[in-house]
Amino acid sequence: MPMPDAAGLTLDRIDVKILHALQRDGRISNLKLAETVALSPTAVLARVQRLTKEGVITGYEVRLDPAKLGAGLMVFVEVLLDKTTPNVFEAFKAAVQVRPEIMECHMVAGGFDYLLKTRMADMSAYRDFAGTVLWQLPGVRETRTYAVMEEVKNTTHLPL
Repeated sequence: MPMPDAAGLTLDRIDVKILHALQRDGRISNLKLAETVALSPTAVLARVQRLTKEGVITGYEVRLDPAKLGAGLMVFVEVLLDKTTPNVFEAFKAAVQVRPEIMECHMVAGGFDYLLKTRMADMSAYRDFAGTVLWQLPGVRETRTYAVMEEVKNTTHLPL
């Protein structure tokens, strides 16, 4: 019997199979997905539509090779703000949203305020970015930079 998860959603084993299949191949045809989970195409389509409407499925994306597109260097940056007030948080978040070099931005608990994941061509490009963008972001007091030497694991798949 299906049980609600922490978000109050009810996913049965077929929903979980569908989500596994879509995480493996977001371009899988509805017919192939139906075969994979042993349901009719109509039933599978209805489930995928429900999962999308409920916000479980949030979108579909193509994964690109950053090195082949001039963004081979990944750098993580710890950001400490000078003040932790709502207006500083909002200004920082707004400024981060418009920077394409910043792939991810997470507010974190601990010794700093935000963790950024950035991508650029090389260390020279990062140095330019740090001086002209990063250190100019609203409220930035201090940063710590961690250049990635080897990407050991990179996945968007959630454990289900």
